[in-house]
Amino acid sequence: MLSRRNVRVKVMQIMYAQNRDEKLDQKGTVKEYWKRIEDSFDLLLFSLYNLVHITRTAADDFEKRKTKHLPTDMDKIFSPKIWDNTMIQALARNSVINQKFEKKNFAQKVDKDHLKSIYYDFSKEESYINYLSKESSNEDTLEVLLELFRFCRKNELFNEIIEDQFANWEDDKSLIIGTIKKVLKSLPSENENFIMEHYPDDETCKDYGEFLLLKTYLEDEALLKLIEPVLQNWDADRVAVLDMIMIKMAICEFLYCNTIPAKVTLNEYVELAKSYSTSKSKEFVNGILDKLLNDLKSKNLIIKEGRGLMDD
Repeated sequence: MLSRRNVRVKVMQIMYAQNRDEKLDQKGTVKEYWKRIEDSFDLLLFSLYNLVHITRTAADDFEKRKTKHLPTDMDKIFSPKIWDNTMIQALARNSVINQKFEKKNFAQKVDKDHLKSIYYDFSKEESYINYLSKESSNEDTLEVLLELFRFCRKNELFNEIIEDQFANWEDDKSLIIGTIKKVLKSLPSENENFIMEHYPDDETCKDYGEFLLLKTYLEDEALLKLIEPVLQNWDADRVAVLDMIMIKMAICEFLYCNTIPAKVTLNEYVELAKSYSTSKSKEFVNGILDKLLNDLKSKNLIIKEGRGLMDD
């Protein structure tokens, strides 16, 4: 579920927190890392919970329309099919997922009236009206569910609901979007525990992420000694904290992550600097990492496994 980029962001943020809080020791740093990994999975669950309950409102909508004395043309053709379909019902009736919803206490974390409000706002959308106006295939239903989630992401109330519970929404949004699409496309599933197929995997989160976190944490002084000679007229203390953290993380990848091409590492941290640090950080981080990479190569300190990984 999590990509290396997602993991890099989490490691960077935790290293920043550790830099700001002297009480956050090695054990606490690792514990916080795994909490953030779990938060990403919980965010997926919470997004699915909201999607199920927003669509559930269509059943109420259907009952209200049936009782109208002067039904409109839309009332006459309305069907709660955005709720009553194999994908949403597979989620709504899944015992494993519902147990997780209950364990996470999601029902107390969101006002159901807010979810109903989001549904009724969406019901005015042309995409939903068109969906209701014709016979629909599974592909049509998948598309309208994805359209609903796109609508939610633009909806102020929905974003407030998510952000109130998950500080990682902005960081993990693209990840959640992709995973929800995969989940819906896989439904219905004979595997009652299918949701765990989307749980963050050990290769990305432990073998790479926790390893990177600990290396950056434990090798701090050694990493700084490698960096200082290429800073030229810059004092290390004047370098933005996030920039220094990203540079140290990148060096760890250069030296210890043998299956990640060095150029990929450099480009990834330049992009992180652009997104998370100052306006000048992209150029600064790029320049320092380029010099460091050339220096480490000249000393034969970078060893990459696999054909082409050193063709940078």
